[in-house]
Amino acid sequence: MKFGIDRLLADPALCAPLEGKRVALLAHPASVTADLTHSVDALIAEGLNVTAMFGPQHGVRGDLQDNMIESPDFTDPTYGMPVFSLYGEVRKPTGQSMGTFDVMLIDLQDLGTRIYTFITTLRYVLEAAAEHGKTVWVLDRPNPIGRPIEGLTLRPGWESFVGAGPMPMRHGLTMGELGHWFIDLLKLDVDYRVIEMEGWQPDSAPGFGWPSDRVWINPSPNAPNAMMARAYPGTVMLEGTTLSEGRGTTRPLELFGAPDIDARAVVAEMRRLAPEWLDGCQLRDIWFEPTFHKHVKTLCNGVHIHAEGPGYHHAAFRPWRVQSLAFKAIRGLYPDYDLWRDFPYEYAFGKLPIDVINGGPGLREWTDDSAATPRDLDAMTQPDEADWAESRARFLLY
Repeated sequence: MKFGIDRLLADPALCAPLEGKRVALLAHPASVTADLTHSVDALIAEGLNVTAMFGPQHGVRGDLQDNMIESPDFTDPTYGMPVFSLYGEVRKPTGQSMGTFDVMLIDLQDLGTRIYTFITTLRYVLEAAAEHGKTVWVLDRPNPIGRPIEGLTLRPGWESFVGAGPMPMRHGLTMGELGHWFIDLLKLDVDYRVIEMEGWQPDSAPGFGWPSDRVWINPSPNAPNAMMARAYPGTVMLEGTTLSEGRGTTRPLELFGAPDIDARAVVAEMRRLAPEWLDGCQLRDIWFEPTFHKHVKTLCNGVHIHAEGPGYHHAAFRPWRVQSLAFKAIRGLYPDYDLWRDFPYEYAFGKLPIDVINGGPGLREWTDDSAATPRDLDAMTQPDEADWAESRARFLLY
């Protein structure tokens, strides 16, 4: 198959509208062609006039490990062009940076989860382009976790840098498709184009969204493989808890744990509460010691969520429910467990991080309500999932 960047470079007719234009590139380390040439190098080699670069969270170089670590602007040492950070002093491109180009090409590998901030950056770029009369092209890439939908829809008033709009946690759209959705949602008047992929098959084995003939490159430091991407719509919620999400281990955001839980007891309680929610993956109790981040250098007992191998079934796996069930099990086993962190997550002051992540308090309230059952969470969530499946249909390009 071909990604958007590869189709653009292979087809002179697609490149033709860019001739004579000043071109900016919004990119990160995973912005590469099929032969692993970085997109900026490939575009310049093609003869395009690339006059600026922009970087999302974690930076153009992907060098900043944790969340809420801002990137500076700098001058690219190879080409001498300005590199503007969209996760530094500003989140939305400013008038000064918008004056450096005519067309912005967005070539970002996404993870298919609402909280992953690259889609918020897409929204902000589209808004700025509408304000300044600029053109935006998305060079489309796969949603590595395919088309399934899961999770509560973000509630009004809960918009944030990790909540760009009213969609569920697992939205099932590509960046190109999301651009069309944002333009419709926000009623933007912007010159927008998607350079579509060729041959993407999001429902096909073995990748189910991620093509097996393409190399995986971390789009952010703790996104090391497609299995992490599959688990991420659930495990990202761990960032709002005192449990480790595996940062500081070699399998971040595929596992959870803490020094003071009994992982086997947690898994047994999960199976007792809602065994059907565990379909499609395998759970394995483990021990790990994070080298940094939560519970650093402390032995933790935990659970590895294996979204891989013969035990993985794409259509059945529901990572948001798996992780929600783990919270419910821990709350049932340890009623007074200090589960929820309290700090301004992604600069959302006055709100608990778990609520910011979920776009509302519903998941936390369900977890903490001793009378609430898995069926109750399904009753809240299934209407949101059905509504999204219907509303997103007209934006599907593949």
